[in-house]
Amino acid sequence: MLSVIRVHLPSEVPIVGCELTPYVLLRRPDNTATTDDVPESAPLDGHFLKYRWYRVQSDKKVAICSVHPSKEATLQCLGCLKTKVPVTKSYHCSTKCFTDAWQHHRVLHERAAAEGNEEEELLRLNSSGSVSSILSTVSSLTNGSSSVHPSAVTQKTGAGGETLVEVGRSKAYTPMADDVGHVLKFECVVVNAETKQNVGHPCTILTSRVIPAPSPSPRRMIPVSGAVDSNGRPMSMGSFTVLSYNILADAYASSDMYIYCPTWALSWTYRRQNLLREIVKYHADIVCLQEVQNDHFDEFFAPELDKHGYQALFKRKTNEVFVGNTNTIDGCATFYRRDRFSHVKKYEVEFNKAAQSLTEALIPLPQKKIALNRLVKDNVALIVVLEAKFGNQAADILGKRQLLCVANTHVNVSHELKDVKLWQVHTLLKGLEKIAASADIPMLVCGDFNTVPASAPHSLLAMGKVDPMHPDLMVDPLGILRPHTKLTHQLPLVSAYSSFARMGGSLTAEQQRRRMDPASNEPLFTNCTRDFIGTLDYIFYTADTLTVESLLELLDEESLRKDTALPSPEWSSDHIALLAEFRCMPKTRR
Repeated sequence: MLSVIRVHLPSEVPIVGCELTPYVLLRRPDNTATTDDVPESAPLDGHFLKYRWYRVQSDKKVAICSVHPSKEATLQCLGCLKTKVPVTKSYHCSTKCFTDAWQHHRVLHERAAAEGNEEEELLRLNSSGSVSSILSTVSSLTNGSSSVHPSAVTQKTGAGGETLVEVGRSKAYTPMADDVGHVLKFECVVVNAETKQNVGHPCTILTSRVIPAPSPSPRRMIPVSGAVDSNGRPMSMGSFTVLSYNILADAYASSDMYIYCPTWALSWTYRRQNLLREIVKYHADIVCLQEVQNDHFDEFFAPELDKHGYQALFKRKTNEVFVGNTNTIDGCATFYRRDRFSHVKKYEVEFNKAAQSLTEALIPLPQKKIALNRLVKDNVALIVVLEAKFGNQAADILGKRQLLCVANTHVNVSHELKDVKLWQVHTLLKGLEKIAASADIPMLVCGDFNTVPASAPHSLLAMGKVDPMHPDLMVDPLGILRPHTKLTHQLPLVSAYSSFARMGGSLTAEQQRRRMDPASNEPLFTNCTRDFIGTLDYIFYTADTLTVESLLELLDEESLRKDTALPSPEWSSDHIALLAEFRCMPKTRR
């Protein structure tokens, strides 16, 4: 007869908005084990499985610490209440928790006050470091009217006398806001298909208390251009936004690599929802993602972003080096809003193919195998030509279609192979030059280049050439970079975030400049882990056809270090998102 052997949950912490799917191990009538579901519509040997989810209801509503969401709050910041900061941000699990988080926490007060929510002077820690003046003890929070459930909802009394409110009847359940602070109970039982009676005792499991999804302070768009015409109006209406984001593939998100990140925050079921929320909030017209797994593109990102009006394109990395399940191979995914753009053409760049051509042409036969082992890294680029559906003064005057070319790449090459990294970037740029020669078209080059400012690949991108004396050129065992004079391109590329360095003298401008490297005019970091912090991600644009209107504000390192590094419960990748607003303009003479 069908029976349940074991039930457990993949994550120990349930989070609002993140689906819970228990692992249920069954024994079939023939004594073999399986994890396949046995629904009522397809019983096995006259039996099926019935599932129930319950909220364990109590008189006490538990508040959750805003810094350590897996812990119960014991203190509340009164300063948050005065400045009307969201109440969930006001809770802390201990005095030490609040004190340690103060430098980041005070920013919430200042931002709320700046937005006009409160004009009175902000509360401050006194010189002794005491927090008693702005903290209140959290005693008990009653469920209140917001947690009242319809009378139609099934309730029963548990073995311990607690009230169980039925919240789900399928195997999977997604916690809701009403579940925060409560324990959930999952129940699985074998049922006789004919009599509809339970067979044996139910298998049950209790979760820890449900926590709200951590919500970082929203990142604002900062205007960087005040370009106006002779009448004081913006020069054109053809603006659009572009997001570039390495989302950290699940295959790379191991607990060994990111030991500082709580396991529940590192799980894909949590990260995918948190990443989706973040991406959707940016409302970008074009989204370039890197490290998107093949299965996650098909099963999650393409269908979910389709609901928000995005058309999806994907280029999976090649798998000559990769060993394992091909479904988990990552790649580059580009999405565009259907109401803003239409698809014209797609180009796929496979650097492995370029490596084959290079070795055939340049490398002597005895060295070919060694050369391919060095050059073949499975990296790709996805190039998309789009046509704008919105009005653009520059194009309208000439009666032309407004086209846009967007390149999305991930140059995933180890630090030691400087020649391979530079060769791949040069190969991509030469391909883009050919497109530029065939059509007069603005270009964007987005992605994770795994290269820091002032490196040879960055110099090639930003300056159009590499100094022959650059130290990176010393690493060239195959001679693929010679002569060094060939390491050039004619695209007038400029890094979008360098615009922060050219802003006026406002307080906001100064804040963003402090987060920039003055030597390179690039962000201080776009990648922040325990062992590395630096800039690897860029959005480059052709400065003769596009101008930057605004940029997504950069994060400061201090705010991230409260969780040690990235990824964290708030930010679900080890990279930060880059977002730029561009405006098309009449082409200037090169």
